[in-house]
Amino acid sequence: MSRSVEVEVLTKQGCHLCMDAVAVAREACAEFSVELIERDITTEKELLASFAEEIPVLRINGQVKDFWRIDPQRLRRLLREATAES
Repeated sequence: MSRSVEVEVLTKQGCHLCMDAVAVAREACAEFSVELIERDITTEKELLASFAEEIPVLRINGQVKDFWRIDPQRLRRLLREATAES
């Protein structure tokens, strides 16, 4: 059995790149039966301070894996690796 994988996309309202990133991540996560968490950085001071200039940000299991534009093929590879680890 594979371990739990947490996928987050850090966003903020009104960001067109964020909407694109969420759509790409949602589709890829569905293929791997992984839940997608969307977090608005404007609701958390630490996230806003850290990522204000890089959103959207893709994190898998807490580690930043991509930002600005999410590459669907790279995300699928990352999800394949993350779900295969035990």
